[in-house]
Amino acid sequence: MLTHENMLADAFSSEYSFPVQARDRALSFLPACHAYERVFHYVYILIGLPIYFAQSMDTIGMDMKEIKPQIFSAVPRVLEKVYDRIMSKGDELKGIKRKLFYWAISLGENYDLDQTKLSTWYKIQLSIARKLIFSKWKDAMGGQVKGIASGSATLQKRLLRLYLAAGIPIYEGYGLTEAGPCISVNCIKRGMNIGSVGIPLVGIEVKLAEDGEILAKGKNIMKGYYKNPEATAEVLKDGWLHTGDIGEWVDNKFLKIIDRKKEMFKTSGGKYIVPQQIEKTISESDLIEQIMVVGEGRKFPSALIIPSYDNCLEWAKNNESSIVNLPKEEFLIHPKVKDLIEIELNRLNVNFGNWEKIKKFAILPNEFTIETGELTPTLKMKRKIILEKYKQQIEDIYN
Repeated sequence: MLTHENMLADAFSSEYSFPVQARDRALSFLPACHAYERVFHYVYILIGLPIYFAQSMDTIGMDMKEIKPQIFSAVPRVLEKVYDRIMSKGDELKGIKRKLFYWAISLGENYDLDQTKLSTWYKIQLSIARKLIFSKWKDAMGGQVKGIASGSATLQKRLLRLYLAAGIPIYEGYGLTEAGPCISVNCIKRGMNIGSVGIPLVGIEVKLAEDGEILAKGKNIMKGYYKNPEATAEVLKDGWLHTGDIGEWVDNKFLKIIDRKKEMFKTSGGKYIVPQQIEKTISESDLIEQIMVVGEGRKFPSALIIPSYDNCLEWAKNNESSIVNLPKEEFLIHPKVKDLIEIELNRLNVNFGNWEKIKKFAILPNEFTIETGELTPTLKMKRKIILEKYKQQIEDIYN
């Protein structure tokens, strides 16, 4: 139950961090019924921005070029899709243009917010890359973006560095509906730290419980769950909202999310698995579109994986031409594609302890979507639904 006071309190707390001014343009394409997009609308109105609504999720790119927005809110999945489209266009380049494109990408992956860590030579190269390559990224978003808010899930560090190197400011933040929803954000005015979700907003208190759970307090916190006093009592204690998220402090001021408390699980050997951390690392692969780690109460963690059709198809054209013309679903579950994904997993598994490594996996030919029920309106995975929907595939993994 969110009151008008809750929503307005969160809007006033958020307003300071917005990098825009009256008469700048805002683009909106996330569901306006969700607290995340709703509070952004309120801030836009407070500041005095006209709000333009995208025609659909499929027309966002075209709408950006037409509207030339200064700001919009997004979720990592959208930013990943934009990046994928940019990379696919880069793959089509030939000769010196292709070399310049991938030189700029390599340069961007080493970007650091701390300018003192960047050499003079790096800064010179970056200015060239921004003029020749990254300027086209900005043009694809309308060319006038002052800030993009990213929330709902963790954005890959590699992607964040690339966007920032390109001169496209991403404001990664954190919140939940029960908090109105915004709690903290990275922003130019108060400080930024790659890998964190920034500093608590003005007027919102945040502390960590003994087990690392993030607790929040302020006028933005909900009144409770409708006609559910038991559930309310579980999360609201002495005015503090128990978020269910595990966090830690970076440099004593930046909040970093470790995982959902309820999504952590134990293997049958008693080892804790933090699925989001593993998923975030593995999904950085160009060959993997989506992944969900499973294995609660099992001997080892496994995964449900949806390969990237476009990138795997590109690989097949150069390595396994005999499977290129197969229908998409048949192609993705082909043994050759599974072998490719297994090689990629083995490469990425070196980032984890022995108990965390993905030992086995099942390939799913269809993406998780809102329409098919596996994703929320802000594109988070509905883990319980996915576990139920694909329980046979999970059983097959362990059998």
